[in-house]
Amino acid sequence: MSGRATPAHRNAYKRCREWLDASIALIKPGVSTDKVCSVWPKRRSSAPGRDERIRPAVRPWLGLALHERPIISRVVSVDHPTEIKEGMVFALETYCPATDGYSAARIEEEVVVTDKGCRVITLFPAEELPIAAKY
Repeated sequence: MSGRATPAHRNAYKRCREWLDASIALIKPGVSTDKVCSVWPKRRSSAPGRDERIRPAVRPWLGLALHERPIISRVVSVDHPTEIKEGMVFALETYCPATDGYSAARIEEEVVVTDKGCRVITLFPAEELPIAAKY
């Protein structure tokens, strides 16, 4: 690997970003967590450690512990949805494997829920793959 992004890297990052943006667009007070995770791909296998090529990523809430309830995930939210409320602050994280079989993209944005939707409060820009500059 030369330190340059490959087409597989750029493609994975693009899909990862699309899933993240689609979920951010849904977040507003009154929406339930199952609706937010509905725009993410379904896991291909339910067996832990098996076929992790597309998997739901944990959506940690910012608070006292690493992963607090409620968690937005296809594993939890479909059967146990939680209502999103104004003032909540949490991180949304998406993961997408690359087609090369070993690389992947993972993007996280921190958001605060407002009366009009949500506002991204992450300070580092992640709209584009940082190492994807064409040399």
